[in-house]
Amino acid sequence: MKTLINHIIEQFVEIQSGKIWIGSSYNIKLSTVDENLVFINPIQGLHSIAEIISHLTLWRKETILKIKTGKGSKTDDCEENWLPNHKLKLLGWEYIISEYNKTLNELIDLLQSKNDDFLDNEYYDTDFKGNYKYSFVIKGMIHHDLYHLGQIGIIIKYLKEHPKSSEH
Repeated sequence: MKTLINHIIEQFVEIQSGKIWIGSSYNIKLSTVDENLVFINPIQGLHSIAEIISHLTLWRKETILKIKTGKGSKTDDCEENWLPNHKLKLLGWEYIISEYNKTLNELIDLLQSKNDDFLDNEYYDTDFKGNYKYSFVIKGMIHHDLYHLGQIGIIIKYLKEHPKSSEH
């Protein structure tokens, strides 16, 4: 049976490109920003859009690894968790968003190959240092995506309302 898996996949797709009750999806939000704005930290101490997308990509790659091998490799403290803008600029926005989209497609493809029983299987979580059901990390990815979607919405609103802060 794939009822839960299909529901999870549907949520990932809707958050990325659908019409969601909370407002705009990632595709809609990101289509409203100029490429030059994605590397701006709106206020000191807050992340840029590029930093957030890179962060989401890292944890999606980590989830894919957990599904494929039963164990992750990254922790919250790893350098790749929050790559700084000066490193991300070298990669370029096109590459960053391409990797983000590629990992979403890979995660969805991987989930499509699973049945609902898979969600009760366990993996070892390097960051939490213990065994957890796959449902934990997969639901966590949905929560994580929604959390950062809200942050991106606030950053976009701030940058558009405070264009002077976008000039540095």
